[in-house]
Amino acid sequence: MSQREKKGTQESATNTAAINKKSRGFNDEERAAMQERAKELKAEARANKHRADGESDVLAKIAELPEPERAMATRLHAIITASAPVLSPRLWYGMPAYAKDGKVVCFFQSAQKFNTRYATLGFSDTANLDAGTMWATAFALKELTAAEEERIGALVKQAVS
Repeated sequence: MSQREKKGTQESATNTAAINKKSRGFNDEERAAMQERAKELKAEARANKHRADGESDVLAKIAELPEPERAMATRLHAIITASAPVLSPRLWYGMPAYAKDGKVVCFFQSAQKFNTRYATLGFSDTANLDAGTMWATAFALKELTAAEEERIGALVKQAVS
């Protein structure tokens, strides 16, 4: 065996010994915790990106609405996002909606788009609004006063509770 071949074998054996040598760094639990945290950070980044994309879509759709629906939808967006930050804005049937865990909880419908007398704020069956054997799931909106804004905020909070 030549010197070169011998040297290659020695280096290989040295590298293998170094790999098999136990690290004095992190233990198995610490490595597992770091991997778990890395997964959490990636998931959080994806959720933030998805939320930001959804919010920009909703704001663009609101900007397209005619007045006075634009002002109403803008105010509703502010009320809903402040009352339930856990909700993610998104479009649903081309209208602003707010979802929790991927399921729409509440939504706005334009009177003009749906050719109705008034705009509506609706709640899906995932909203926690059950009260007895009958309760409202949609509300007609002609304008928003302080009293309506307060009631909407309370409904949204209840819906996600």
